[in-house]
Amino acid sequence: MADPYQTLGVARGASEDEIKKAYRKLAKELHPDRNKDNPKASERFSQVTQAYDLLTDKDKRARFDRGEIDGDGNPTAPFGYGPRPGAGARPGGGGFSADFGSGDTGDFSDIFESIFGGARGGGGGGFQGGFGRRPSPKGANVPYRLVVSFEDAARLATQRITLRDGKTIDLKLPAGVESGTQMRLSGKGDAGPGGNGDAIVSIEVGQHRFFTRDGDDVRLDLPISLAEAVLGGKVPVPTVEGTVMLTVPKGASSGKTLRLKGRGFHKKGGDRGDQLVTLMVEIPDDDADLTAFVAEWSGRNAGNPRAKLGV
Repeated sequence: MADPYQTLGVARGASEDEIKKAYRKLAKELHPDRNKDNPKASERFSQVTQAYDLLTDKDKRARFDRGEIDGDGNPTAPFGYGPRPGAGARPGGGGFSADFGSGDTGDFSDIFESIFGGARGGGGGGFQGGFGRRPSPKGANVPYRLVVSFEDAARLATQRITLRDGKTIDLKLPAGVESGTQMRLSGKGDAGPGGNGDAIVSIEVGQHRFFTRDGDDVRLDLPISLAEAVLGGKVPVPTVEGTVMLTVPKGASSGKTLRLKGRGFHKKGGDRGDQLVTLMVEIPDDDADLTAFVAEWSGRNAGNPRAKLGV
């Protein structure tokens, strides 16, 4: 696999936010659902996802930066030691002999143990056990896209996904879930000599017809009648958990925002956001009695609600 930094188009010192932003942009462009007639886009999407997985794993990223693993997460050159001048197999004897030269001193057992895994001959003095082999590659990771409703994402409702082999798995959504969140299903990808790859599930949170998300909070514009605004009282309010009753204070104006604690999205830290309810007073059209009352009332209660604006 190519350099994961190049795959995502970011610098080697890129921050996690920069990596995440680059991945989201590419994943949106290359997603199989948008490129059904372009198999290369699907392949590229898989490569981008694999690069993102490696760079967002702090341990793997550090090992890649040190040259210990490649872009597929497999170990690089087995030992990290190159042959020294004059070293190698000596002709004639048939066995392996390392020529370290007369100037070398010290105990090389640590080097041999790190190379050969500590395997030594039981009595003959020769090396036993072969050189370390590069691990067989695992199968490819398989990307999936899961669209989650707004309410389910806020409630962390369990989701069911059907894998390519027809099997179904129930997924528990993580706190802080949002569009672009990824979930890894170990061993649920394609088969390979070194075992199965993983399934990478990309979450997309759906839009709602009247709720909107503001960080971990949920916002709602709530229509109320003129009578409810003037007199106050309890009114029903939809939330992601169902309908609750909200107390509207007397004399409420359009734009006033009330807070319902703990009715938003679950946070990564364990708390939960709120629901922010903005009141919108609705005035009936062509109500003769209301028109007459307001005309008489305004004559007795002249005022300028825009005085603070200097107009």
